Amino acid sequence: MAKRAPSDDAPAPKPKSGGLDASARVALLQGKDSFLRSLYTSNLRKALEKVHDSVDTVVFDGASASAADVLDECRSFGLIAGYKLVVVDNADQIVKEANRPLFERYCESVSGSEAPGATLLLRAGNWHAGNLDKLIAAVGAIVKCDEPSEHDAINWVSKRAIKEYQASIAPPAAELLVGRVGCSLGRLDSELSKLVAASGGAEITRALVIEFVGASREEAAWGIQSTLLGATGPSEALGHLRYLIDVSRQPSQVIAYAFTDLARKLHAMSRTLQQGGSPQSLFKPLKLWPQSAEPIVAAARRRSPDRALQLFRAAVEADIRSKSGLGEQDRSLEMLVVQLTTPDPTSKK
Repeated sequence: MAKRAPSDDAPAPKPKSGGLDASARVALLQGKDSFLRSLYTSNLRKALEKVHDSVDTVVFDGASASAADVLDECRSFGLIAGYKLVVVDNADQIVKEANRPLFERYCESVSGSEAPGATLLLRAGNWHAGNLDKLIAAVGAIVKCDEPSEHDAINWVSKRAIKEYQASIAPPAAELLVGRVGCSLGRLDSELSKLVAASGGAEITRALVIEFVGASREEAAWGIQSTLLGATGPSEALGHLRYLIDVSRQPSQVIAYAFTDLARKLHAMSRTLQQGGSPQSLFKPLKLWPQSAEPIVAAARRRSPDRALQLFRAAVEADIRSKSGLGEQDRSLEMLVVQLTTPDPTSKK
């Protein structure tokens, strides 16, 4: 029996391997759209909570975690909840070479199990298909998380407005929004939330998109935050920075402030996590949506509070220099990109 898609928000067409539900023992979210990966993860967690009441979520970075640690976590009992969602980011970095047979045997071991204690969720921007894919599909689902086509993105905007924001958007307005922003679901959702607020409860019209999305193009520098959070090295983020400066002609002061805002959130989140606090306690103070918060929480887990504080101070200094005209502003921003995308050597994960 085919599984239902995780929510109406997911872009059509549905993945051939089906969607995600609480019966999945192992699942793979494959594709470069981080917003869509986050959306599917949230929907899976909600589905599991309906069945198991309370669910612990444990997140690993596949670039640094060991296969033994991940699989031991899947097999062990939760300390608080009776069920666990074990998430592995950058899964392509851990599921390779000698480790791949370990994950294959794990999939075989949970097949037919009546009472599994965990769902293993692999998330990867890049993925090399193999025998493991068949085993995953047999006990769960493989879901593509690539940017949708323009047609599917327009449909997604209309459904997202109703489901998430209890608002409506006229078809010509949805079409224009996708035309201006592109098919990145994260950017579309960000712009949609602004339009909902600007509409005051009325239908979002084409005129409203022209007025607000056109003006918000000056805020394009804020998009580099997503690139910084998702980057595995400085190359991609440096390319994005050069595009903002050389092509988009964004003011260096705006870019520097976007860096400072991100570094502030990472420091606050890292400090809270070290002290045993709940990430959700910072969502409101830091003005984070659940979907946008997840990459920040994951990045904060990979940095010690002291390292995060160093990054915050460096970002503040770069912001001051950009406003005072001291030194080479572009060079300061490039150095900050390298610092923000370089792994923390003191981090345990």
